[in-house]
Amino acid sequence: MIDPAVLDLCRSISDAGGRALLVGGWVRDYLRGSPTSDYDIEVYHLAPATLRRLLERHGYVNTVGVAYTVYKVTLRQPGRSRTLFHPPTVDVSLPRRESKVGRGHRGFVVTGDPDMPVTEAARRRDFTVNAILFDPITNELIDPYHGASDLRDRLLRVVDPTTFVEDSLRVLRAMQLSSRLEFTIDPATITLCREIDLHDLPAERIRGEVEKWLLRSERPSIGLRYAYELGICAQLWPEIEQLNPDHLALTLDDAVDLIAPLDYPRRLVVMLATLCRDFLNGVPAVERILDRLNIHTVSHYDVRRQIIAIVAHRHLPGQWATSTVTDGDYRRLAIEVEPGLLALVEYAGSPDQRSAVELFAARIEQLGIQISPPTPLLKGRHLLAFGFPPGRRVGEIIRAVYQLQLDDQITSLEQAVEAARNLIDQESA
Repeated sequence: MIDPAVLDLCRSISDAGGRALLVGGWVRDYLRGSPTSDYDIEVYHLAPATLRRLLERHGYVNTVGVAYTVYKVTLRQPGRSRTLFHPPTVDVSLPRRESKVGRGHRGFVVTGDPDMPVTEAARRRDFTVNAILFDPITNELIDPYHGASDLRDRLLRVVDPTTFVEDSLRVLRAMQLSSRLEFTIDPATITLCREIDLHDLPAERIRGEVEKWLLRSERPSIGLRYAYELGICAQLWPEIEQLNPDHLALTLDDAVDLIAPLDYPRRLVVMLATLCRDFLNGVPAVERILDRLNIHTVSHYDVRRQIIAIVAHRHLPGQWATSTVTDGDYRRLAIEVEPGLLALVEYAGSPDQRSAVELFAARIEQLGIQISPPTPLLKGRHLLAFGFPPGRRVGEIIRAVYQLQLDDQITSLEQAVEAARNLIDQESA
């Protein structure tokens, strides 16, 4: 179940006098019967310079942490076509010593120590289920903090309360891991988490845990309930604290069932818009929480704009089913928001309006505007081609003709050009 290139690297480390142990999430998921391709290797008894040279013989090495010797290695696999095969990338590190020197998650001095005892190295980890190590050469499982037992009990429990509280991000990790794994959090761990101040966390780190929670959970309602119980909402998201948790929990779970066909940015839009759609202060509250998560564009897609637009227009799918709304109205809506995403969020969040939302979805599909409005028929080059001078007026004429197109008053380029000529002639008269 281990990639051959990863196993070959571990053998080379062993042959050089070191010991390579798989750690963290891979071991946890391996024991759960669902191993991932995310490998973390902790290397003992090799000096950093020796380890670096060895890694370079196996692939491309990118140093992530200089002081504490963490490498991201893209492994080569001889005989495999680079165009048809994506080589595995592994994180390789030395055991780390962490000294708390200041407040918050950044207040550490971290150094690599290849001769640290395995038990001591595992002690710095967050939860017992993440503190299990596996030797792929000997097939030995090393479990100093009884993580395998907690896995069987589906329990999330801290390894060491003293070190756990030094990194406040671990409170959010408790939330997202409980949700993804569908585990119960140990009561003592909950008590510990509630005592930790989260205000030192930067937006990017919070956002990373939120994305894992919302996009990697089959039942994000579990994480939501723990966000309340762990004090995360009270500290970081007062807008969520004010909502009905039972309704929001059901809504999030329903939304997860709808987002599978979407790309990553749009899945993020639907889940965050679902989370924010019922905020008491509407769009201003949404903007505040998006600021705290530093949400803007993802893969060149304007996630922030879409979330805000969905919340601003969230009532329309239900209202328009019983109103006289023209095709032009629908097309103009598609300029403001992606109608298909708006429909998904409303379908998840308004069970009593689902028949109306289905009518809305059928209409936008019929008009072909699930993703975007119609492309304007008239372009600037068409005006310039018949001698109209460049300038601001070109854009004004294009926008005026586009409004006619949205209302089906023009349906071809020839009609669009003729409409532009008429507008120009009216100005000249």
